[in-house]
Amino acid sequence: MDNNRHNPWKLKYGQPAAVWEEALPLGNGNLGAMVFGGTSKEQIQWNEDTLWSGFPRDTNNYEALRYLKKVRELVSSGKYGEAEDVVNAHMLGVNAQAYMPLGDLLLEQAGVENCTSYERELDLDSGIAKVRYQNEQGAFTREVFISAPDKVGVVHLTSEQPGGLQLELALSSQLKHTVSPGGAQQLVLQGRSPSHIADNYHQDHPVAVRYEEGLGIAFELHLQVQVTGGSIRHSDGRLVISGADRVLLLLAAGTDYEEVRSRASHRKAGAAKDSAVIVSPAQVCASRLTAAAGKSYEELRRRHTEDHQAVFRRMDLDLGGHEADNQPTDERLAAYKNGQEDPALEALLFQYGRYLLMGSSRAGTQAANLQGIWNNHVQPPWNSNYTTNINTQMNYWLAEVCNLSEFHEPLIELIKELSETGARTAAIHYGARGWVAHHNVDLWKASNPSGGDASWAFWPMGGVWLSRHLWEHYEFTPDAAYLEETAYPLMKGAALFCLDWLVEGPDGQLVTNPSTSPENRFVTEDGRPCSISMGSAMDMSLINELLQHCLQAARILGVDPEFQAELEKTLSRLSPLKIAEDGRLQEWIYDFAESEPGHRHVSHLYSLYPGNRINKRDTPELLEASRLSLQKRISSGGGHTGWSCAWLINLYARLADSESAYGFVRTLLTRSVYPNLFDAHPPFQIDGNFGAAAGIAEMLLQSHLGELTLLPALPGAWKNGRISGLKARGGYVADLEWQDGALVSARITAKYDGLLRLSYAQELKLQLPDGRVQAADTAIEVKAGETYLITL
Repeated sequence: MDNNRHNPWKLKYGQPAAVWEEALPLGNGNLGAMVFGGTSKEQIQWNEDTLWSGFPRDTNNYEALRYLKKVRELVSSGKYGEAEDVVNAHMLGVNAQAYMPLGDLLLEQAGVENCTSYERELDLDSGIAKVRYQNEQGAFTREVFISAPDKVGVVHLTSEQPGGLQLELALSSQLKHTVSPGGAQQLVLQGRSPSHIADNYHQDHPVAVRYEEGLGIAFELHLQVQVTGGSIRHSDGRLVISGADRVLLLLAAGTDYEEVRSRASHRKAGAAKDSAVIVSPAQVCASRLTAAAGKSYEELRRRHTEDHQAVFRRMDLDLGGHEADNQPTDERLAAYKNGQEDPALEALLFQYGRYLLMGSSRAGTQAANLQGIWNNHVQPPWNSNYTTNINTQMNYWLAEVCNLSEFHEPLIELIKELSETGARTAAIHYGARGWVAHHNVDLWKASNPSGGDASWAFWPMGGVWLSRHLWEHYEFTPDAAYLEETAYPLMKGAALFCLDWLVEGPDGQLVTNPSTSPENRFVTEDGRPCSISMGSAMDMSLINELLQHCLQAARILGVDPEFQAELEKTLSRLSPLKIAEDGRLQEWIYDFAESEPGHRHVSHLYSLYPGNRINKRDTPELLEASRLSLQKRISSGGGHTGWSCAWLINLYARLADSESAYGFVRTLLTRSVYPNLFDAHPPFQIDGNFGAAAGIAEMLLQSHLGELTLLPALPGAWKNGRISGLKARGGYVADLEWQDGALVSARITAKYDGLLRLSYAQELKLQLPDGRVQAADTAIEVKAGETYLITL
């Protein structure tokens, strides 16, 4: 992005946040904050990515395997309801633990009554939240950011009037804690998270939040203050600042998660604790604050901004319509809901998705959870965990295509750790090789089924779906070392589970049994809503895809000939996807009546997106069946949650139905976002933000069929525009420009040697690096580092 051009990447407001869903998010992957932007009273709420409830424990159900044979026999006999009863009674487990809020920085400022000219903004381009207001004394400014290079939160306050800052600062937490002075200019909050958070959806648990001595993660939040002019003192657990010109607040947080995990691993291994040094939360905070305090505010800001912009500015998107850029975001949303066009707001939604992934998933941190890294509840919705029957995966749909490949790493690390816990679950629950994961995962990498109901809890395909991300990362960054050392071993483990999980079904074909289609139900012959059957379309799609990816990887690496043969044999026997009598893609192995025709999940369409087995080239009949399935689901009320709406954008982009895809971009912004543009399930779930960004990218570039398809679903509302920095499979980066709905030019940069194939509605010409021009209707051999210009 040109430093001198107008910056459209701002969320702006004319008043402070009244509720959490109006506050503005900051993050560096490890530390997150929500900035309310008050005047006389400011609240900044903080999260730390390893602060969860619970502790390491064995949550596997050792009785589950006893009932597997019986359930399979009941399913094979068509006694689906009886099978479900057995699963619910004997084959489920316990719920995952919950992601916790860390604490709050509370700031009271005297002398700012009767404020005017209030402005509050979040600049996505710099990663800085800013508040500015004034009264008869002059202007007051507050800037807040969280630095990835320096690993601290930074709050900088200035007053136009010398000595105009009169402040009281406090730290607080919803968790059990104490606050004490940490020095003349410090406050230290120390606490411990609950040992258990119970499922309290119906608010009927008498002790939903449980604390136990010595259990639960210990945490600390340290505040260090620097003042220019004026004085600072402690008073009643607060820091009081009088007559300051400028105030710099530095915050650092830490937990003992690594120590807790280390102790548990040594207990399991039966080994004495080794000499590895585990740094305490206090030491983490102290070292980060000491290092940061040695830098000026200007230097901290510069280091943060340079680091942030080096990533954020990899991409730019201009859809026009910048007339509203300077208007408050909540006013733009209100006008949009009334039917006003605002393509720049749609572009802002795209970049906001990228910004949020940058803030909640960096190398060395935990993966983005159900709320990214931002949560203010001790009992958050669905525990704010990793829901791996769609939501966790959707969080990372944008990672590769939106030029954030390295931000995929925390999810890959999660898969590594989950493969270890999942190996025990596969053996204990199912007597199977490899590793398995179900629909809920937490910090402790729980891989067992949760409690509750089979319709969501019994779904041993979570690890299979997660494994797609291992392959996706390779396709976008085709590094053979990564494939050999990381992706293939993990994918192979997930495939081994599948090979053992499959059983012979009707007509001798291989199916999963028992099987569900996540969270959905069919109606049995006796009228009962039921979820357990065999060989759901989702199961068979996932397994087919994983085995194909393993086979491709083994061939690329030249390894495991016997395993390759087993994969080929199994693939030839898998139960295929089916088309129902009414032309729709079947969700279950039989054409059952649907219990909820407008269900939010569209799991049976997995092979259309994010998979690619259903496509116009190879399976046109399944493509049409998918289109009919979507029409029926939507006409019955589907797509009513934020993340489900985002999935529809991607599905219609794959169908090359540009107007329907765009319609759901509008639906998301009209119906499913809060004033701060957070996705509203409702309540807040971040997957809709990530899924929407991925969907907009999918409308502009697709690469899932071995070629780069340019502007495959460009809607009429985006008549003129340009995008730069989109990534494509094969290791390409694309810049596209279009006018009057038609491509003007494209620049494709190859990051790896390969064969470039292009697809567009019209004939294309390609200019080679040496200046020669040729038709772009055949595969072109390209070299890493070279850029190719494409025109009509």
